[in-house]
Amino acid sequence: MTTTTKKKAHLLGFIQHGVNSHATGMWRHVKDKIGWDFARPEYWQHMARTMERGMFDAMFIADELAPYNTHEDSSDAIVKWAVQCPTHEPSTIVPIITTATKHLGVGVTLSTAFEHPYSMCRRLSSLDHLSNGRVAWNIVSSYSKSEWDAYGHTMTERSGRYDRLEEYMEVCYQLWDSWEPDAIIADKASGIYADPAKIKVVNHEGKYYKCHGRHFCAPSPQGRPVLWQAGSSNQGRDFAAKHAEAIFAVHPNVDRMKQYATDLNERLAGKFDRKPGSVKLIYGLQTVVAETRSEAQEKYARIKECIPPEGALAWMSGHFGLDFSKFDGDAIVQNIEVPGIQGLFESIIYAKGGAPVTVKEAAMIYAQGMGMPVAVGTAKDIADQIEQYMDEGGADGFMLAATYTPGCFEEFADLVVPELQRRGRFRTRYTGSTLRDNLLED
Repeated sequence: MTTTTKKKAHLLGFIQHGVNSHATGMWRHVKDKIGWDFARPEYWQHMARTMERGMFDAMFIADELAPYNTHEDSSDAIVKWAVQCPTHEPSTIVPIITTATKHLGVGVTLSTAFEHPYSMCRRLSSLDHLSNGRVAWNIVSSYSKSEWDAYGHTMTERSGRYDRLEEYMEVCYQLWDSWEPDAIIADKASGIYADPAKIKVVNHEGKYYKCHGRHFCAPSPQGRPVLWQAGSSNQGRDFAAKHAEAIFAVHPNVDRMKQYATDLNERLAGKFDRKPGSVKLIYGLQTVVAETRSEAQEKYARIKECIPPEGALAWMSGHFGLDFSKFDGDAIVQNIEVPGIQGLFESIIYAKGGAPVTVKEAAMIYAQGMGMPVAVGTAKDIADQIEQYMDEGGADGFMLAATYTPGCFEEFADLVVPELQRRGRFRTRYTGSTLRDNLLED
């Protein structure tokens, strides 16, 4: 395969709107947020400009609606060890990010569990207008007990959540598609702004939702946000194959990546009449880069030293919906069934190539970055690994999990991006005007 025929990588920075993201304990790292406060606009503006300098597609904002409370039936350990806590509402920083940049998109995680489709569509259309078409929606339905407790609801069964989610999307599509392209007249002489005949009143009477009204926003630059999904169970993969334009998945090695890519493309073609390869597969990756391998290994060791064992166990318990404090630390996770995120649990099961993983090991592996592979080394080493995941694993790009910020993204932009560009595996300029344009670029 020649350089001109090799696909180029898509890159996104994976963070949360909080003091700590997906590498537990990073808030205490000596290089984390030096001179920056995560609760102030300047920090997010700098992060956004750094990612745009690195020509990332987007900043991807994960979310959790309440502190996890599965560990010992309490959120004490989550609060104590700053395990994704405190975390602020994700969509509030979208305008801050997009006004500081010209090209960088923002993927925002918003749950359908406690918000009506009407207000969700209005919020996302508003953000797409304000960003000039640079917003993606990571569609989630809330998986953790703490979220349902915080909102005063009894947690629904997984199968029921997907039925509900299908109807949710049906209402969203009707609202986003309700304005015809020439509905706005804006004739100052007559005073007529829009033609009511060309703006459909949505009348939806379903099992879970009712909606009678017009979408309150005129069509935004993208029409609807880029639709993102991270479904990993059988139902989740079907939902992603039906609706998503891009998928975020965590797999610990090339073989698991390849299996996922094959399965997803079979679902696209076989179940939903979509072209194989038409959905971008963005795999989780954590990187630790330095000028030398020994320096990179030293940096990685310092990152792992920051992880609090109890905090790691509490996070794993929250994500998988099972109190792992009740298990012996030497118990084998392959022998444990979890009610939570199935696909991410597989990233733990296969973290050692299928060899037994203890609960204690699993917690520390997961706390480093959700079980995603970690590339440690020089820029050339990391570029080699990225190319392997693309060429053998089917990856279209990577969700780069934050360690210490903003340094980890500064280092990637300064060291790894130029190496990928030299190899012809990454863009040298933005070619599109919207996030969809840039993300779907080959």
